Amino acid sequence: MNRDLIHNMESKLDEFSKGQRKIAEYILKNYDKAAYMTAAKLGKTAEVSESTVVRFANEMGYEGYPELQRALQNFVRTKLTSIQRVEVSNKLIGNADLLDKVLLSDADKIRHTLEELDRGVFRAAVTKIANAKHIYIIGMRSSSSLAGFLFFNFQMIFENIKLVQTTSGSEMFEQIMRIGEGDVMIAISFPRYSKRIINAVEFARNKGANVIALTDSKMSPIAQYATELLTAQSDMASFVDSLVAPLSIINAIIVAVSREKQEELGVNLKKLEEIWDEYDVYDKSQN
Repeated sequence: MNRDLIHNMESKLDEFSKGQRKIAEYILKNYDKAAYMTAAKLGKTAEVSESTVVRFANEMGYEGYPELQRALQNFVRTKLTSIQRVEVSNKLIGNADLLDKVLLSDADKIRHTLEELDRGVFRAAVTKIANAKHIYIIGMRSSSSLAGFLFFNFQMIFENIKLVQTTSGSEMFEQIMRIGEGDVMIAISFPRYSKRIINAVEFARNKGANVIALTDSKMSPIAQYATELLTAQSDMASFVDSLVAPLSIINAIIVAVSREKQEELGVNLKKLEEIWDEYDVYDKSQN
């Protein structure tokens, strides 16, 4: 877990080689900077070789430096205040063209998410959603916009669906108190993680419901409760987060579920088109 990363590093200081200790000491003092350095840059800054950095990542239990770097970045995003996030992101962007930097970074996140996403888990999630007795969608703070988008589209397919309102902790539990076996909770959470959503997914799993977690990594605090874990890369874009990759996964879920529920969707859309026409919902004027 991200919360254990720094503690583990501190506890291993006496076990590291001289070079690895240099890396650890630099990270412990400058984790906000180290999280966004390449292996070569970190090695140069800590005055060790790049290969020593790679071995250090292995010693920390990671398959390679990229995995350690992602863990550091996740740690940074959960620990920094909004003001600190602005400062870090400004340093990362520097004097580069802001529009190029942000959009190209977003495109890179979608590409990496596609490469790492488990197709089998995605298909299992779609099947469970399509066959659920009841569907509960929950997302808090910045993730609430993603939850709302998913709910808006799923309403056109399902009747047995609820968007969990999260303004009050007690009211949240009142809305999910009947969740149980055969139900699905779709939980969306990205740093900085909300404690309420962690409590909600734990409650859902204890009641026997399936939990489809859409989050940034297997180290996310909601990942441990997931029956299906879908990970999407996100990162700081100033004080806000880039959420284009999770939105792309949500789009894919909507399309895949709509194909599973094609007959129901066709009936519902026909009714909706008649209502939209009757109440003049959409502008039909020619431009």
